[in-house]
Amino acid sequence: MTGYGGQRPRGSTRLRRSISSISTTATVFAACSAVGAGLLTGCGVLPGVAGGSREPITVMTWAPDGTSATNVPGMPAMAKAFARWVNASGGIDGHELNVLTCNEHNTPAGASDCARRAVKEKAVAVVGSYSQYGSAFLPPLEVAGIPYLGGYGISDQEFTSALSYPVNGGQAALIAGSGRQLAQDCEQVSLVRPDTIAGDVLPTVLNAGLLAAHRGPVADIRTTEDAGDYTAEARRALAQAGADPALVGRIGPRAAAQKAGKGCVTAVLGDRTETFFDSFRRVESDGQKVRVASVIGSIGQPLIDRTGGKDGPFEGAYVTGWYPEGDDPRWDPMKKVIREQAFGDNDIDAADPAVQTAWIAYTVLKKLIESIGQDSVRAVDVVRTLNKGVIVDTGGLTPELRWRFEDMLAAPDFPRIVNRQVTFQVVREGRLVSLKKGFTDVGSTLETSAANG
Repeated sequence: MTGYGGQRPRGSTRLRRSISSISTTATVFAACSAVGAGLLTGCGVLPGVAGGSREPITVMTWAPDGTSATNVPGMPAMAKAFARWVNASGGIDGHELNVLTCNEHNTPAGASDCARRAVKEKAVAVVGSYSQYGSAFLPPLEVAGIPYLGGYGISDQEFTSALSYPVNGGQAALIAGSGRQLAQDCEQVSLVRPDTIAGDVLPTVLNAGLLAAHRGPVADIRTTEDAGDYTAEARRALAQAGADPALVGRIGPRAAAQKAGKGCVTAVLGDRTETFFDSFRRVESDGQKVRVASVIGSIGQPLIDRTGGKDGPFEGAYVTGWYPEGDDPRWDPMKKVIREQAFGDNDIDAADPAVQTAWIAYTVLKKLIESIGQDSVRAVDVVRTLNKGVIVDTGGLTPELRWRFEDMLAAPDFPRIVNRQVTFQVVREGRLVSLKKGFTDVGSTLETSAANG
């Protein structure tokens, strides 16, 4: 890949730099010593000496905000809070962390503009960001050799680019896990998803999860992701899941209710998932109830809370996630940082998977910088450290993360997925709680989807 992997020049040039550095250091030391110990304050700490300040590190985080579709202000806000936290304690291994943020406006042009700004500002990485337009933002980063670390996982290119280092399995892992989760109880499944490039992969992956339990293929219902009403899609989804109102007259109310009870409707529309289920509950019959489901990012605790909690439409819903549920104590360090550095910031919700992903991505960055241990850190240093196989422990929020070739997935559409784990959750008494203890590996399901794709 162009733009990274170069070696530091060797030979006489390096020797001259070393001699010059030694000479300068000796001169400064002599000057400071001459004025006496009582006046050393103005001299400061010598460059390169342990305990001294190192060069600042610049990174970027981007996400859409103020758009008519999905908005993710929590990622940049969490990035800024993380920077305030580490800088209050001397930075990362002595490096001040400078976080630049960018609104990609949920457009290809916006994503490309943010990437070009990261290049211009000499960012060493783009960290914990959200954009579905990987084909727009990754080429500028690849040319400049800037790694894309811990993206939200919404674009396919995040799992194919050699400069992308994801911390989760993206939408693909969620949908594969959702298929596995729904297959336990659902004889017929309807999927409502955006009619986009990113959405086109979802039916195949969901079918792979259903196939593992010998269930039939999903009913694929495409729609726009910025609609204000989804009544037509809700009616189609119900009918395809076995809750067609016409069945009441044909097979009777009791049999129709039983058939509907074996059906499931899942919607993956980001912020518009709430709009869909608002339309859905207006057309669903009390006598033909189906199970509803989605994935984290489309349904989360904030949405459950504002739609009525245990009395709302999501009670009993299956939700597939990447990480432990929001009440898990493994999130306590993140919550402490939010309390200390972002109190009153309404953009940050500890239960938001975008905020959680940003926290994990910056946790990875911190450990990378600490492992590099240099006064100056460039993008090439970050890439080299990642490719050498540094192992990152995220405190149990994910499995240990590593991005060597042998850690990759045997699926051509998602080879960069190194974290194949998902969590099965359910809404119970208005709270998202664990349905199954621990993580579930969906790597084989993703490989099956690739083989069937």
